[in-house]
Amino acid sequence: MSFAKDSKLQIIEKDIEDADCTQAFLSGLIHACGTITKNQAGIELDIVTDFKEIFPFLNKHISKLYGRTLSLEISDDYIINKTTYYRIKFPIDISLQILRDCSILPANDELAILFAVDENLVADDETKKAFVKGAYVGCATSSIKLSTLGSQSPTTGYHIEFASHKSEFLQGLKDILNYFGISCKLVSRKKIFVLYLKDSEAIKDLLALVGAEQSVLDLSDEMAKRDLRNTVNRQVNCINANINKTVEASLKQIQAINYINDKIGLESLPEDLQEVAVLRLANPQESMDELLKLSTIKLTKSGLNHRFRRILKIADILKGN
Repeated sequence: MSFAKDSKLQIIEKDIEDADCTQAFLSGLIHACGTITKNQAGIELDIVTDFKEIFPFLNKHISKLYGRTLSLEISDDYIINKTTYYRIKFPIDISLQILRDCSILPANDELAILFAVDENLVADDETKKAFVKGAYVGCATSSIKLSTLGSQSPTTGYHIEFASHKSEFLQGLKDILNYFGISCKLVSRKKIFVLYLKDSEAIKDLLALVGAEQSVLDLSDEMAKRDLRNTVNRQVNCINANINKTVEASLKQIQAINYINDKIGLESLPEDLQEVAVLRLANPQESMDELLKLSTIKLTKSGLNHRFRRILKIADILKGN
């Protein structure tokens, strides 16, 4: 199951008791994924979604408010990018009333669709939250993928977005999120508009706002796992870099010592250099710290490095460099 769908399921697990909040939720949902058509029979209202689990939740609240039931069918364009879409159909005799109650159609005109969010509909904190819940269930998607602690596969970043053909709706949603201190950005992408969040803390605040508490915990756990994995990777990279540095230095020292031995013999070196040259040849893979422990000479790391630099310089002189 995707991260977005799991969080949507958590939202609809909780009933909406207040009628104003129910209408705010419906408004957010219809703005996000509703379709409105007018024919000889009147105004038809449908919800087109790949989240069919919303149907019993929505049917229950429509029955409570309007005393009618909904119907569910596979949409005409039922598969898009391997995703099945469903059409939730509202009874035609209550569609107009619902659209007016949700401030999507004005009371005096059946064709003038209001794409902006009605401030009177979301006048307090609870109705604002309900509207965001409806919008989230209707069109929120996420690229977040939860990993396991031992997983070595690459993971995506943190991203949740709302997409719509109507910028007025997303601007109203953005204003509500900003009201709750949640930072987000609204951009145009080809022929649609996208409101997105990429900051992990902002995403956690959004999930908490819509009541997806388990997703907040899951995301916090995911962030901890990624931080741990990144820390381990940095430490491993640092260790590998130090090992490579040690091996490279050791090879240069051994090559210089062998060259000197072939050309003039190690006995021609000063006694202090002979001692470290023999020590290195006897311990080709050891680091400088290990050589100091193995040495019978009282030296500091700086002093040992200085002696190896002198050996390298003598080899260079012999090579004519």
